[in-house]
Amino acid sequence: MSMSQARPRGGAAQILAFGLRKRLDGTEALSGVDLALEGGVVTVLGPNGAGKTTLLRCLATVLAIDDGSLLIDGLDPGHESDRIEIRRRLGYLPQDVGLAESVRVFDVVEYVAVLKDIGRGSADPARVRRHAVHDVLDQVGLADRVADKTGELSGGMKRRVGLAQALLGSPSLLLLDEPAAGLDPDERLRLRSIIAERRQRATVIQSSHLTDEAATSDRVLVLVDGRVVFVGPPAALAATAEGRTWVQHETPGPVRASWLQADGSYRCLGTPPAGAQLVAPTIEDGYLFLRSPAPTH
Repeated sequence: MSMSQARPRGGAAQILAFGLRKRLDGTEALSGVDLALEGGVVTVLGPNGAGKTTLLRCLATVLAIDDGSLLIDGLDPGHESDRIEIRRRLGYLPQDVGLAESVRVFDVVEYVAVLKDIGRGSADPARVRRHAVHDVLDQVGLADRVADKTGELSGGMKRRVGLAQALLGSPSLLLLDEPAAGLDPDERLRLRSIIAERRQRATVIQSSHLTDEAATSDRVLVLVDGRVVFVGPPAALAATAEGRTWVQHETPGPVRASWLQADGSYRCLGTPPAGAQLVAPTIEDGYLFLRSPAPTH
């Protein structure tokens, strides 16, 4: 896809993918993934090894796909000129931020601002970059730590430095790999606010193990063994377990999943027995129902 066919910058990024495949260490991490996304917040759920990180790394142009097609705003990351333009439009928070611990917080964020060409074309690019860096550090609650070395920060603060890097330049595609990992409840609330504020002007894709994070999304994508097994709104994910969720007081037999609740009853997923006390399913119920194999008798 040539640059002349690219969508103009501004507004949420469009992602179109068909049959994405990627092998890592002899294992197929992505097995024919199809996507059509534009705008809003998408949460990618899945167990460890499902392919969540691999998918985000492919979208971030860190990994090249082995097969299939991928266009981001009409740009093909397989072409170098297109890949450079895609990187100007996206913000990416990897699982491992990899900060140089002897460098000041301000400097590690400013370095990414330079890579993103922030301030390019302005009369005073350095001043524009400084303002952008201070702005994103204020958004993530680190305005008072700009002069600290990153090695002096807690794990949660380091994640916030990585988030600040990703937010630079108001990206139209924001890719966040386990952004809530290591954050305390107040920090997670701040993260949700930041993400929600961008849902109208960017495509935000976050991976998570936490179904409560998915509850605030516009769409949920469930990956199992490198395959997409569900795409839809959170309510539709919960509805996949409709009529499959019940409570009982005796120890359950073979079911998809069960756990003991505080009142001594068991919440169960699977095929309910006759006369079972059905309950309304949650997003977690739907997710567990999709990823758990049917019991063998």
